[in-house]
Amino acid sequence: MSIAPGVRESPPERVLTAFGVADGPERLPGTSVWRCGGLVLKQVSDRARAVWLARTLHRVDVPELRVARPVRASDGRWIVGGWVASRYLEGGPEYRNDQIILAALKLAGALADEPRPGFRRDDTAALADRIAWGEANVAIEETKGGRWFEVLAVARRQVRLPDQVVPGDLYGTVLFDGPAPPGIVEFDPYYRPAEWGAAVAAVDAVSWGGADVEFLRRWSHLPEWPQLLLRALLFRLAGHALDPRSTISALDGLRAAASAVSEVL
Repeated sequence: MSIAPGVRESPPERVLTAFGVADGPERLPGTSVWRCGGLVLKQVSDRARAVWLARTLHRVDVPELRVARPVRASDGRWIVGGWVASRYLEGGPEYRNDQIILAALKLAGALADEPRPGFRRDDTAALADRIAWGEANVAIEETKGGRWFEVLAVARRQVRLPDQVVPGDLYGTVLFDGPAPPGIVEFDPYYRPAEWGAAVAAVDAVSWGGADVEFLRRWSHLPEWPQLLLRALLFRLAGHALDPRSTISALDGLRAAASAVSEVL
């Protein structure tokens, strides 16, 4: 769900009324998200994407995962004044790397029959995805990961798996609360092979979650795993280069992931 950058103001009274909020809003630390008792309210900038995600999360059934169900306003709308609401899930992000991979695979399985979203994503992450799959030709700055991208891109081979709606960017957003099932709050939709979302989470786990090459090999039973890991790494390298807020420390993590993925290819 696309959150408008720089949002700091709390939901206006008419939004709270529309969603039946009785408790005063409290901003969750470090976010643009507001908790109102058992609900969470977010301001969105991409309406089509937000409505699609709300409808999808409202109906998707994922055994052994908790899903933050979107909530309609009193008049049936998903969005009121640029705000959406969902149920609050207890927990927070943790480096439970294998459980995050499993969550990505389970969510992808539940989305297998979803039609391709009718809206076109034009954000930086969507462009990075197309670059990684060779569908867009954009120069990657050498000092921001371009050299690694150039070296690894030549190893791309055709992936013979069907595309479907798949969750990307789950790492760091899956919520854990003790022994409770992992919680899914939201996800960015891509149209790629089912296991690609897990590959992105695996690359993120090596980049920033302390995982190593043995962790990547542990999931090698997944179809086309080396090539999906390669696409996931190229996706992250391209995204890093395109993001003006990217940092040296993030690139260091991607270098570690590049080294690990190179051993799996």
